[in-house]
Amino acid sequence: MAKDNEVAGTTPDLQGAAPGPAPNQETQISCSRGFAEWLLASRCSVAFTSYQTGELFLLGVLPDGRVSFHQRHFVRAMGLHADSQRLYLAALHQVWRLENVLRPGTYANNGFDRLYVPRNAQVTGDIDIHELGVEPSGRVIFVNTLYSCLAAFSRTDSFIPLWKPKFISKLAAEDRCHLNGLAMDQGKARYVTAVCRSDVVNGWRDRRASGGMIIDVSDDRIVTEGLSMPHSPRLHRGHLWALDSGRGYLVRVDPASGRYENVAFCPGFLRGLAIIGKFAVVGLSLPRDGSFSGLELDGELKKRDADPRAGLYIIDITTGDVVQWLRLEGHLRETFAVCVLPEVRCPMAIGLMTSDILTHITVEDEPVANAPGKA
Repeated sequence: MAKDNEVAGTTPDLQGAAPGPAPNQETQISCSRGFAEWLLASRCSVAFTSYQTGELFLLGVLPDGRVSFHQRHFVRAMGLHADSQRLYLAALHQVWRLENVLRPGTYANNGFDRLYVPRNAQVTGDIDIHELGVEPSGRVIFVNTLYSCLAAFSRTDSFIPLWKPKFISKLAAEDRCHLNGLAMDQGKARYVTAVCRSDVVNGWRDRRASGGMIIDVSDDRIVTEGLSMPHSPRLHRGHLWALDSGRGYLVRVDPASGRYENVAFCPGFLRGLAIIGKFAVVGLSLPRDGSFSGLELDGELKKRDADPRAGLYIIDITTGDVVQWLRLEGHLRETFAVCVLPEVRCPMAIGLMTSDILTHITVEDEPVANAPGKA
C-alpha cells in the first residue's frame, strides 16, 4: 500500500544552460491518498512536461508502493507523444525521440520497468511546437504554432507544411491564431484548437477571452467557437473532449452541432489532457501575468473561494468528480503536455548531461554478419 501523500523523487540532471530555476530551488510534491492505487488499478503511469522549468516528468509506483516522481531536463519541454516503448518530446528547437532500452522482464535500479533513452533529435528551429501525433506509417505530425499550421519533418528543411486553417492567408513566422492542440482519429490528424481566427501577427492575444475554436482538419469546418484559449482536443470512445483553459473546464463537444458542455471545473489554467478508460488526466497551471490573466478563470476561482493550483487532476468523466490529484508547489508553476503510458508501472529516463548518457550502451539483438567461426 502507498503511504498517504508520499512521493519519492529523483535528482534531476542539468542540461546545458537551460533557462529556469536555480538548482537549489525545489518543487514540493503532494498527492491524494489513493494516487498510487489509481495508477496500479489503471495499469498505467503518467508523463508530463513543463516548459517553464524545461523538464520531463515521469510518474509511476515503486516496488514499496510509493509514487515515483522522476524528472529530466530538456530545454523548453513542450509537446509530448508517448506509448509504452517510445516518447517524442518537443523542445526548444528540436523534437527528441526517446526509446525504452529494457528487455522484457528486466528492470533498472531495482524497480523501474521502463528506461527511456534519447536516441535522436530532429532539428526544426524554434517554431514553438505544441502537440504531436504519430501516423501508422510512423510519420510524426506536429502543431507548428509559430507558422499557424500542421507540419511534418523534412530531410533537408525545418519542416513540411501539411495543413493550415482557411482563415490564415499565408505561412509566416507570426503566431497569428495560436494553433496549439491536435486530436488524432484512427491515425490521422482530425481536430485542432486555436485561440482565435486572427490573421495578423500575434492577433490571438487580443482574442483570448472568447475567440477560441475547434477546427475539423478533414473539411476545414469550424466545429465550435466561443471557447477561451482552448487546448488539448482528444477523441475518446466516440466523444470529442477539450480543455476550455481560460475558464478552467474540461468540456465535452458534439462535433455535429458544435454544442459543448462543462464536465468538470479545475482550479487552474488547463493544458495537457490524456484519457484512459473512464478517467481524464488534466494538467493545471497557475495563472501568470499576460497570457493567463484577465480571463473568466479569475472569476470562477473567486466564486468558489479557491486558490489556483499547479499539478494534475484525475477526473471521472462519467460524473465529473475529481477522484485523485497531484499538487506541485514551489518553483514549478506550470504544466504543459500530459500523456499516459499504458502497461507501465514505474518509468525513468536518462538525461543528456549525466554520465549515464556516456556509459549506458546497449546492443540490438540482431545476428552479426561474418561472425567468427561462420562461413
